[in-house]
Amino acid sequence: MPTLVKICGLSTPDTMNTALEAGADMVGLVFFAKSPRHVSFEAASKLAAIARGRAEIVALTVDADDEFLSQIMEKAAPDWLQLHGSETPGRLREIRTRFATPVMKAFGIRERGDLEAISDYAGIADRILFDSKPPRDATVPGGSGKRFDWRLLEGLDLHTPFMLSGGLDAGNVAEALDTTGARAVDVSSGIEATRGVKDPALIRRFIETVRAFDLERGQAK
Repeated sequence: MPTLVKICGLSTPDTMNTALEAGADMVGLVFFAKSPRHVSFEAASKLAAIARGRAEIVALTVDADDEFLSQIMEKAAPDWLQLHGSETPGRLREIRTRFATPVMKAFGIRERGDLEAISDYAGIADRILFDSKPPRDATVPGGSGKRFDWRLLEGLDLHTPFMLSGGLDAGNVAEALDTTGARAVDVSSGIEATRGVKDPALIRRFIETVRAFDLERGQAK
């Protein structure tokens, strides 16, 4: 099975088209005002229209309430909701049921103890996303461009699909895939020219690197 590639934090039609033409499987729209990658509902609607039918659309939120999620569903109609806050297993279950949409739960990882809570979400989240744990003074829960020690995931048996994120770029994604055995990766800061501004050349290079890894391992499409 080829590696699933998610390009997150897209905010312009040009970079959205670049990601799609390069073969992204998932495209992420960020709905969090403190993030430099935040998009308005109006912009999200236009970007989602470009992606519809070409890749799965993921809406990233942070501790969003039902009213906010309802607006996201109305304007962007995402295929996935990515929950990047302190959402409990019960809250995940509520969201998944109310909006009839798969949910992806993100966890910040710095040490092995950060993995302990994940088992509570097994069977509730449709996918787990491992990201780097942000510094305590951070204003956003992800997109820091920092990687965590991928060896922490060795021997992890989730019984739930997972996606690897946090500090990935074209220069290290093959090593990350080899170390963790991940079959899905998520990139944002690693394909940016400046914080929040995607670089089309870096988007293409990242996806090309993942596809080359798959080809070498006999897992290409």
